[in-house]
Amino acid sequence: MKKTMYLMRHGQTLFNQRKKIQGFCDAPLTELGIKQAKIAGSYFKENNIIFDKAYSSTSERACDTLELVTTKEYTRLKGLKEWNFGTFEGESEDLNPPLPYGDFFATFGGEREVTFRERLVETMESIMMQDNHDSVLAVSHGAACAQFARYWEKTSRIGKVTGLKNCCILKFEYENGQFTLVNFINHDFAKGTHIESTR
Repeated sequence: MKKTMYLMRHGQTLFNQRKKIQGFCDAPLTELGIKQAKIAGSYFKENNIIFDKAYSSTSERACDTLELVTTKEYTRLKGLKEWNFGTFEGESEDLNPPLPYGDFFATFGGEREVTFRERLVETMESIMMQDNHDSVLAVSHGAACAQFARYWEKTSRIGKVTGLKNCCILKFEYENGQFTLVNFINHDFAKGTHIESTR
């Protein structure tokens, strides 16, 4: 049976605003981040999308975003956390190496890229394999959303996605152990509208 997972990035945080590296470390949502989460939540309301289950990274920025999107009870999972950037946590983003990061951060106490990606894939699969999980919301992070989308790029109906802005939504279908990206939603926060990418 085909199921649906909406994977969403959190709203803008103080560290996003200050251009700080933010993985396992955390920062609160800004006023704009709160507004972004509410606008993203309106996408689900306007499309009459009801979740059977909801999940969030254990990071406060993700939990706070989810609580602004839905009043549904949710489960916090460490497996949905952002990349661990080791001693680079909280430092300026201009210290980031060129992409792809590979094992760079592992040298400084962080996660290897492949370990990070496998953690995300295993967590999402374990969520969607459960009963009564036909429509699921999972709130995570920028690099996490990008890595998961990259892993399932081979099955994507909309090709490669870029520009994963705060509160973007990746709509995946899940069937027979496989995820298929079918829609990518960013938002025009000035107009309070949603920009969908489907084919």
